[in-house]
Amino acid sequence: MESIYSLSNRLKLNNILPNKVTIWKLRNNNPLRKSYMNNNIKLEEFDALIKITVEMSRYLYPYIREILQSKEDPENTSVIWNDFNKRFIELINERFNINSMRVKKLLNQSGNDEIIIKSLLILSLCISNKGYQKMINYLFI
Repeated sequence: MESIYSLSNRLKLNNILPNKVTIWKLRNNNPLRKSYMNNNIKLEEFDALIKITVEMSRYLYPYIREILQSKEDPENTSVIWNDFNKRFIELINERFNINSMRVKKLLNQSGNDEIIIKSLLILSLCISNKGYQKMINYLFI
């Protein structure tokens, strides 16, 4: 939460995301979360969240790249990929409604590798100067 708020300040999104509570409320609009609240997200809030996601992917790109490379290299897969996958599963169990069928699909060990790889590839493609537009295009396809 702190890093998201810090990024929103750095990106000058204070008028849209003025405090941590506003960001927390927006995060809780995800229907997969345990603490889901059905609020309408305004277009400028959605846009701000995309900008933060793109900026965060730029910051995390070296880590994202290392994870993806470890998946391709069978010798190193056991360490980096497994650590990331374990943390991914822990976060889902912690924050998401595990009774939802969509969440169960994420927790399915045999199927979640594809979801993780696709998500990481999308984030890695968003680090360019046109990253914001790429993320918008992906979300609206």
